[in-house]
Amino acid sequence: MSRMCELFGGLWQLLRLGWVTRFRFRGAYWSWRMHTAFGRGMPATRSELVRSILAYGRWVHRMRRNA
Repeated sequence: MSRMCELFGGLWQLLRLGWVTRFRFRGAYWSWRMHTAFGRGMPATRSELVRSILAYGRWVHRMRRNA
């Protein structure tokens, strides 16, 4: 149950972040985010990319919840 709540919280945080950046995924913030997250190159597969994005969303959720 805890993992499910964390997953939905992470998805909410990703949606919130998309809203704040007006879903400009090629904009300055998202370019910076991709460079800092994957500075040595993009993940080899699309599933790795999705997994890492979801992990980032869950991390943001935990940081905002505990702040």
